[in-house]
Amino acid sequence: MSRVSYLARYRLYGKVAVVTGGAGILGRHFCKALAESGAAVVVLDIDGNAAQIVAQELVESYGTDAIGLECDVSSEVSARAAVAAACNEFGRIDILHNNAASKSDDLDAFFAPFEEYSIEEWRRVMAVNVDGMFVMAQQVGKQMLRHSQGGSIIQTASIYGVTGPDQRIYEGSEYLGRAINTPAVYSASKAAVIGLTRHLATLWAERNIRVNSLTPGGARSGQNAAFVERYSARVPMGRMANPDEIACALLFLASDASSYVTGQNIVVDGGLTAW
Repeated sequence: MSRVSYLARYRLYGKVAVVTGGAGILGRHFCKALAESGAAVVVLDIDGNAAQIVAQELVESYGTDAIGLECDVSSEVSARAAVAAACNEFGRIDILHNNAASKSDDLDAFFAPFEEYSIEEWRRVMAVNVDGMFVMAQQVGKQMLRHSQGGSIIQTASIYGVTGPDQRIYEGSEYLGRAINTPAVYSASKAAVIGLTRHLATLWAERNIRVNSLTPGGARSGQNAAFVERYSARVPMGRMANPDEIACALLFLASDASSYVTGQNIVVDGGLTAW
């Protein structure tokens, strides 16, 4: 009887991972998790300088290969160039973490009431949250198909892609000193991510390309005490997520530990959607 090494299935040595939004609050943790597990990491972010800083930190902390590149995922030209640069550097791509999302440069427009929401702002957010997912999955998927090695694509969704926001959480809640809510465009875009995931999973399954969604619960990122208290009271486990708890779920989906998992939405929310 052959012996299975269960732990070895989580290791990513020899793999190349691309992370969009890699310099973001959660993106940095995702990159660190992949690097520590042995993957070479391509950090993509609209802020190219920040992406390079994260990549250098990965090299210094984990001894892995890493590069940071500027990439606007809403631009097909930019996405294509970034994927080409990643392939030129490392020869192939084994893992795509389609993680980039937008809260818009205009927070007044982003957090505007639904009844007053502008179609221009709706389209700006959709261009990143949905169009960007499509473009990156298309460009990386072509590479995975061309090299016939299969791969894993993980797309970051949201609890608000599977459930409606509890408006009571936002009474007195602030983010970086301003009143916040969850706009309809965010919910709609994240629901679309899950739909795209399932479509691609069935499209590419025979070519050994697995596609799954990762749905994080809320993690601290500048919210005030009122938000943290109200949100935590809505969660069965009674607290917000730690970034490492979400990153560990990413490792499962990126690695061969999930070799028979595709088309799924893995929810890491402390039980919020179980109520």
